[in-house]
Amino acid sequence: MTAHTFRLDPGPEGMTPSEFTKQSSFTTEKKTEMNLYAYAAEDETLLSGVWECAPARVEYPDGYPVHEMMHIISGSVTLTHPDGRSETFAPGDTFFIPKGSPCTWENTETMRKFYMIAA
Repeated sequence: MTAHTFRLDPGPEGMTPSEFTKQSSFTTEKKTEMNLYAYAAEDETLLSGVWECAPARVEYPDGYPVHEMMHIISGSVTLTHPDGRSETFAPGDTFFIPKGSPCTWENTETMRKFYMIAA
């Protein structure tokens, strides 16, 4: 991708199906996931874009696989930590998950987010 300034659009055209979430992780009959990369470094160690996912529950007992900053556009997500503490993030919330953080991710409704990932 060419390096240039860009604006992240919360409702972009051109989102395509993605497969970051295992089919077995979806919690309803709807099993759709969409993504649009706004930026990807040549070696893909830095990614930014818009992601949308139907209700899903994913456990990361060995830790979240990447460093990721997110901004919720619609829907919500609850992160539950090994000590039982949970945090829910809703539209307008921005948060960061450090790589290696054990947690359970659960969105009970379709959610959309902006993201910036560093591998």
